[in-house]
Amino acid sequence: MEAPMATVLKRDTRRDTNISLDKPIYTISVASEILETHPRTLMMYEHLGLVVPKRTSTNRRRFSQRDVMKLQTIQKLTRHHSVNLAGVRYILKLLKLLHEHQRPSAVEQRDIDVSQLDV
Repeated sequence: MEAPMATVLKRDTRRDTNISLDKPIYTISVASEILETHPRTLMMYEHLGLVVPKRTSTNRRRFSQRDVMKLQTIQKLTRHHSVNLAGVRYILKLLKLLHEHQRPSAVEQRDIDVSQLDV
């Protein structure tokens, strides 16, 4: 006779480390530290509507990973391409349209990825 097989259940102790790009996790001070900029700069971008962080129940700003990626793109355009903020808004919209219609962007903007940004 065969002995009954014992069923061994292994518990998966790994945690899901994938965080949604839209989860609001960074405070303004942490986001400004990541971006190496002043918190006032982020407030100005918010005031201009370039980025819209979520708010907690106590009205504190929380930036998502997607927000930080967008802010990095804004910095790249302003710092490396010498574009003003009105131009940034326009370029981001154009690059997003080109991406949605699967058209190549200009050679100068190939270093800017808008595929995961909310524009």
